[in-house]
Amino acid sequence: MKRFMIFCGLFAVLSCKAQQLPLNTWVENTPNNAYLKDLGNELAPYVGIYKANHKGNEIILFITKEEDKLIKYPDKQFYKDVLVIKYIVKISSGLTIQDTQNINHQSYFKITSMGTMPELGKVALSYSGTNCGVGWGQIDLKKLNDMQISWDYYPNNRIVSDATCPPGTDTTVYLPHTKGLVFTKQ
Repeated sequence: MKRFMIFCGLFAVLSCKAQQLPLNTWVENTPNNAYLKDLGNELAPYVGIYKANHKGNEIILFITKEEDKLIKYPDKQFYKDVLVIKYIVKISSGLTIQDTQNINHQSYFKITSMGTMPELGKVALSYSGTNCGVGWGQIDLKKLNDMQISWDYYPNNRIVSDATCPPGTDTTVYLPHTKGLVFTKQ
């Protein structure tokens, strides 16, 4: 009887494991608590530290892969493998004007992958914007070769008022608003 109870307990634990689906499964087709796993290792080629210069600023991207990250929507939640980008922006003198390495990315400054386009060699990421959500939008990265990626940033607008953003808050978007900026792996 004891063996039967152990077997039942083990069966219950194993059967509760989340359903694994391919990384690019549409959200609408994703069951609650499923796991969208990077089965094809599509995210790994982007992981690393990359640098570029744009309009006198040096931008350093720290791209990591996070597995099994909880994604919440109003009507469901699921887990997904994602790329996360943290960054540093420095002016020509070397002074750091923005550094998101130690910021809690549950709020603003969050850059997280939404999905990949393997046929185009791209990954699409959402950017939550700088303070007060200014500059939120989409960033596309395209793998050019083993050492370089191309950056396209498509910011959206946000109207800011004293009611939605405290006066004196820095709402400057320091990320490069451009297409085709080449970052080189360090």
